[in-house]
Amino acid sequence: EVQLVESGGGLVQAGGSLRLSCAASGFTFDRYPIGWFRQAPGKKREGVSCINISDGRSDYADSVKGRFTISTDNAKNTVYLQMNSLKPDDTAIYYCATGQYAYWGQGTQVTVSS
Repeated sequence: EVQLVESGGGLVQAGGSLRLSCAASGFTFDRYPIGWFRQAPGKKREGVSCINISDGRSDYADSVKGRFTISTDNAKNTVYLQMNSLKPDDTAIYYCATGQYAYWGQGTQVTVSS
């Protein structure tokens, strides 16, 4: 059974940092890219970043480039999202997804106060 479990969310002041984790199980870790998405209240879900596990290639939404970094620990089947210089607009529930985005975690709340 494919499982994705996010953790690391919380409340942080603007300018602060958080590191989100996405622990994956139930599939070959490098089979599909893994992506981070977010959804703020009243807004559509948007892609934040994704990484191709097999070769490390990554991509970012323009809104987070230069502030967020995606990485993996293949030994732990975990994908991280390091978020620096956080802004109130980054407030959302953050999800990881894989399997051509057929599989999703439960999400973790990130709240950035001004």
